[in-house]
Amino acid sequence: MTLTPTGETYAFEKAVTKTGGGAGYADVWRKDYFAWEYKGKDGSLTAAYEQLLKYREGLDNPPLLVVCDLNRFEVHTNFTGTAKQVFKFNLDDLATASTAPTVGSSIPPLDVLRAVFKAPDRLRPRETLEHVTQQAAREFARLADSLRARGEDPGLAARFLVRILFCLFAEDVGLLPRDLFTRLVAGSRTRPAAFSGRLRELFRTMATGGDFGVEEIKYFNGGLFADDQVLELSAEDLAILSAACRLDWASVEPAIFGTLFERGLDPAKRAQLGAHYTSREDILLIVEPVVVAPLRRRWIEVQQEAQALLDKRKFARGAARARYERAAHQLLLSFADELAENRILDPAAGSGNFLYLALRRLLDLEKEAMSFGLVNGCKRGFRGLAQSSSTESRLISTPTSWLRQSSGSGTSSGCATTASASRRHPS
Repeated sequence: MTLTPTGETYAFEKAVTKTGGGAGYADVWRKDYFAWEYKGKDGSLTAAYEQLLKYREGLDNPPLLVVCDLNRFEVHTNFTGTAKQVFKFNLDDLATASTAPTVGSSIPPLDVLRAVFKAPDRLRPRETLEHVTQQAAREFARLADSLRARGEDPGLAARFLVRILFCLFAEDVGLLPRDLFTRLVAGSRTRPAAFSGRLRELFRTMATGGDFGVEEIKYFNGGLFADDQVLELSAEDLAILSAACRLDWASVEPAIFGTLFERGLDPAKRAQLGAHYTSREDILLIVEPVVVAPLRRRWIEVQQEAQALLDKRKFARGAARARYERAAHQLLLSFADELAENRILDPAAGSGNFLYLALRRLLDLEKEAMSFGLVNGCKRGFRGLAQSSSTESRLISTPTSWLRQSSGSGTSSGCATTASASRRHPS
């Protein structure tokens, strides 16, 4: 392992462009091995991990994300196409050279640490994203059956389940405090009325931001929590929800969950729950040439023009230098606005998978432009797709069949569901 002078393969305080814009520094990074963030004594490892989530794309997505303080270690896997796994241990486990396996794994703590530096693949999870996603869809199908059997309006039931889904996802990726929703379910599992009241309060808080008990909740836009309507769940429903809470929702694959979720909610499609679905790769066969390729050609043109202006800036002085810099920055800002103004229509796939992947590719391209701008001194001014007030209205899909069953509510619920599920950073 060699510490390169330029930090190309191994570095301390590795400079990085954060997801969403802005500059940061990863405490330690080794290319194709790990990114590591350190906190002081009793520091928040959750906060450290959230930092790494913002850095990982700028660090070429290392397979392992490691956080620690003066005693505790957490090694989070970040392998493509696999469910996430976390290895937790402390200094005592390492000092005693314990051969006992790490919690949730057959590998001893010292061997986990060795693998971080020498063989990351040894920590690769065996469970695939597809398997976790199918498990999640089955649990929601059971909840949908229960609500349907009680005669709940299909549109209201679908919207309620999407809110539940979002909460499960949000607590596992750090948008909600860790295990907040899981604790809410566990604390009210035998008291459905109490759960409904607390859930209503949580929805209200997510709509505005603020305090929920001792926890601080971020504001979630997009309209998904515009009201606090809650459907009553039974003790049996809460048992199903408790099982769903135990899944790793950060490992659920959004590109296929929409299809499986729709099949689970629609009795006419229930038999297809385990059948073939359109994969991410198949969807990208359309998204790449139709949506991304023209925009990427445009980005190459803008980048070349901006680089030419920046090259002239190097040899200019005074007002001329500032003029070249402003012109280059304006080109980049205009391109970011072009991306934010794109309108994408999906007339066939009501589950939102096409729109989700289209948005992800637009965000990837936007990040490329932002990174180029930051490297060249453009540190602010990007409006950004995630901050664009028009994002939802520009992701248009026909309502799904399970929403069409309700009179008059299908279209609005379908659009809100698609947009909210697609935007991974709503706060």
